[in-house]
Amino acid sequence: MNKGKVYLVGAGPGDPKLITVRGLECLKDSDVVVYDRLASPRLLRYAKPGAEMVYVGKLPDRHTMKQEEINRLLVDLALAGKTVTRLKGGDPTIFGRVGEEAELLQENGIEYDIVPGITSAIAVPAYAGIPVTHRDLASSLSIVTGHESPDKLDRSIYWDKVTNATGTLLFLMGVAKIGYIADQLIKHGKPPGTPVALVRWGTRVEQETIVGTLETIEAIVKEANFQPPAVIIVGEVVLQREKLKWYESKPLFGMRVMVTRARPQASELADVIETLGGEPCEFPVIDIREPQDEQVIEAIRRSLDQAESYQWLMFTSVNGVDYFFRYLRRFGIDMRRFHAARIVAVGPKTAEALVAKGLIVEELPVQFHAESLLDRVSEWLKDGDRALLPRGDLAREVLPRELRARGVEAVEIDVYETVLADTQDELALEWLREGGIHMITFTSSSTVTNLLEVLRRRGVEDPVQLLKDIPIASIGPITTKTIEEAGLHASVEAEASTLESLLEAITAYNQERRGIK
Repeated sequence: MNKGKVYLVGAGPGDPKLITVRGLECLKDSDVVVYDRLASPRLLRYAKPGAEMVYVGKLPDRHTMKQEEINRLLVDLALAGKTVTRLKGGDPTIFGRVGEEAELLQENGIEYDIVPGITSAIAVPAYAGIPVTHRDLASSLSIVTGHESPDKLDRSIYWDKVTNATGTLLFLMGVAKIGYIADQLIKHGKPPGTPVALVRWGTRVEQETIVGTLETIEAIVKEANFQPPAVIIVGEVVLQREKLKWYESKPLFGMRVMVTRARPQASELADVIETLGGEPCEFPVIDIREPQDEQVIEAIRRSLDQAESYQWLMFTSVNGVDYFFRYLRRFGIDMRRFHAARIVAVGPKTAEALVAKGLIVEELPVQFHAESLLDRVSEWLKDGDRALLPRGDLAREVLPRELRARGVEAVEIDVYETVLADTQDELALEWLREGGIHMITFTSSSTVTNLLEVLRRRGVEDPVQLLKDIPIASIGPITTKTIEEAGLHASVEAEASTLESLLEAITAYNQERRGIK
């Protein structure tokens, strides 16, 4: 068997959009992705379909995999002929132990590439509003590890030279030694009033920043119970923070929002959450697929082949539009055969999907659900009309039932199925257990029931108990009813049943939570 190849990729400091183009190319080319909690799980969506995901971080039944075990894992995967991407936080060559991994690969004759990443040493300060150099304040910088014990720090760091060698000093992994570091810098010539900042979990929603001086910072760290991981910035550039702190001013800063929609639909919501400063956590609990029953497919064909007989085409979802046109192509049915039908839709996104097909929607309800649609078109409905409803297998019965009550023949075709998804990320489940999710979004009743079922299948005995203290955002009253029937509570509900309205509600909630008017 031919040997595989390993890409040792710097994933950046946390924000998934800080990965390099080359890093993304490696992800898309790999059979296996080996990652830990220092790399954003959102990056995994760029992996090619079917790629194996190996999480080497902490799990409920296993502690973090040791570095030696990770080294061996990379070798074994490559020897099995796999192309592997090892995602490493920050830049792999800056305190990333990439040398150990590469050395073992070299010894086993395995080809590898080292793909640089954006180091936390510069990115984390930038996200805190602190440029590490400044024309008037600092024209040079030093990056130092602060993770070692004091005696080892003294052997590896020439304090008398480092202290005044550059305008800005950056210490990585040094929170526990902050007092010792500050004392050494003062001892070797730094003024006690030199500004210091510590930025924890920089570029992520947990980002937290404290500021002091060399003589005060240890007490501030202790009082705040400030924990690693963090970057320490020493120098006059710290004073820029008050003017430049841009990231923490974003409307969804501080929120990790779980998105439970099917993966193809999740990206739109996730991208906007990210733009607003939040961190989306994609945890799809539903999959959308074509019906598997041949009798259902034959029923779809027969119904579409009666195109000229319909006075109404009623769409209640974007998926309904998508799969309707898939079947038109599959069965060779020309859309022009529906010339007698008026086209209506529930919701602006469904209308947009139809417009993209060159079709203009005649009526849009004010409230985006079936009841409102009926209110808007009732005056045009005639006894004996035929209406075709391309829907999903779990669609509500309100619309066809009420149409029939008005003398309209409602022809339902299940053009897609909603099934339980089983491709969730382990880290997302870990966040749920540890309180790392700050809000869960539900965009349909099926996302509610399926999330509870997914959690049961993943070993959670009482999913409601696990979720009861996590704020929940509902897209509308129908979904809210399902949430409440499940024993949960919706903290916010969208005014209109749209993603835009849902995001507005979440943003208002976060602003109130942070005390921002």
